[in-house]
Amino acid sequence: MPKVTSGTLRVDLANQTSSNRVYAYITGRAIDNNNALFLLRSDGKTPFYPSSPSAIGSNLPADIAISLGGPGNTIHCIIPRIAGGRIWFSVDQPLVFKLNPGPALVEPSVTNPTDPNININWSFAEFTYNSFQLFANITYVDFVGVPIALTLTGDGHPTQHVSGMRENGVDLVANGLRAQEAKDGRKWSALIVQSGGRNLRVLSPNNVHMANPDLFKNYWDPYVDQVWNHYRSVDVAINTQAGYGNVRGRVANNNQLAFQGAGGFNRPSAMDIFSSNTGPFATGSNQERNTVIPRLAAAFNRSTLLLSNNHPNGVRADQYYKNPITNHYSRIVHETNLDKKGYGFPYDDVTPDGGEGQEGAVASGNPTLFTLTVGGRNAHT
Repeated sequence: MPKVTSGTLRVDLANQTSSNRVYAYITGRAIDNNNALFLLRSDGKTPFYPSSPSAIGSNLPADIAISLGGPGNTIHCIIPRIAGGRIWFSVDQPLVFKLNPGPALVEPSVTNPTDPNININWSFAEFTYNSFQLFANITYVDFVGVPIALTLTGDGHPTQHVSGMRENGVDLVANGLRAQEAKDGRKWSALIVQSGGRNLRVLSPNNVHMANPDLFKNYWDPYVDQVWNHYRSVDVAINTQAGYGNVRGRVANNNQLAFQGAGGFNRPSAMDIFSSNTGPFATGSNQERNTVIPRLAAAFNRSTLLLSNNHPNGVRADQYYKNPITNHYSRIVHETNLDKKGYGFPYDDVTPDGGEGQEGAVASGNPTLFTLTVGGRNAHT
């Protein structure tokens, strides 16, 4: 019988910024309490389950800002089993969360200019802690903000560590995007958000493209042309890494990349590739197609479809992002992380069989201590 995790887990939150005002927040759905909306109170130990408010945008009736103290300080927290969990950090100012009827949590946004947190330096890590394991990762799918590192200790396996970025990570990513813009003339610098004369965060191209669809319009077209022309005469083999095995497709007379069981894929646009969930990459009821989508979307973002006819197993990680037309945001994000790990786009967890994951995740069925370090001052591999 598989081991069941403990009902609670210790989570340590370490301040490695230069600020004395750093705050953390832990949110999610309490698995052992009917998936109720869960917030951890400011003492780091007491659960808070808000009731449904009467109005949209209501204030939280509890203090959920966990103060981390000065640089080098660590706060010890206790959490129950949580689904869809996030651990948020903000520097110099506390974050503002609101409640909608449901209750539903109104989370901070980096794309809404009227959001009260829009000029605050913040980030989050994602996790799920259920009966089987703790699984957590750092993510840059939406943006790059204050650096976060993860360390997981568990019974029966070595300590796992995801390094994150150094404290100047946002500046390094911004500089990389400016250099790429100077090279190819595309407006990569439009991803950079500044406040008070400094680089505050870097948005993903997906987030910026939704607000300004002309920014990268036609960016991917030359690469898609090459891919479509190549696969008119040869098959592409997608290893679904599932019961469907290897499925083969070829560009048909209707100009779709056609698979027998997964159906036809139209040519993707820049929005489709950056988001990985629109157009041909939108999931639906066809489960075989749903296993092809992540692998095909990842191959486009990493620009590997012309390097091999087999995906993802025909290409190594050191071959990703080598084409001049690629997801340079994801490329630069990986280069800036000390261990090169972290979600740069939604399907960055697609990994060749036997390969090393790129997504910056830790997992254990027997977790004993989960540590998150914010600020990057002592970031290490």
